[in-house]
Amino acid sequence: MRAKDNMEIKVRSAGLHASPGIPISSYSKRLIEEAGMPYSPLSRRISSEDIEWADLILTMTEGHKYALLQLYPEVLQKAFTLREYVQLDERKDVQDPFGGDIELYRHAFRELTANIDVLERKLMEH
Repeated sequence: MRAKDNMEIKVRSAGLHASPGIPISSYSKRLIEEAGMPYSPLSRRISSEDIEWADLILTMTEGHKYALLQLYPEVLQKAFTLREYVQLDERKDVQDPFGGDIELYRHAFRELTANIDVLERKLMEH
């Protein structure tokens, strides 16, 4: 993410059920590359170190959030779904495209991009 003035925002991506070191899905890779975004080509599972490092933890779905809270109950005050945090509407989930076709991945990518744009503006205001 871009930073405002001297504010530095660092982002990590990790999954709850990811198999460490496995290549990300070909659809994810394709969409990220089409958008010209930087990425790590290998998946990683969230760790205790990630939990300690993060000031804010955002998940795609409430199911992901609740699974995270089962593993790390101490994150209750800093864990939200992305949609819950940016508060665009009442929905709380971005549909997880795992196992779907390219169009499902494309839909999720567009939704994530729109919500992350709002997130970026929200973080820059604070």
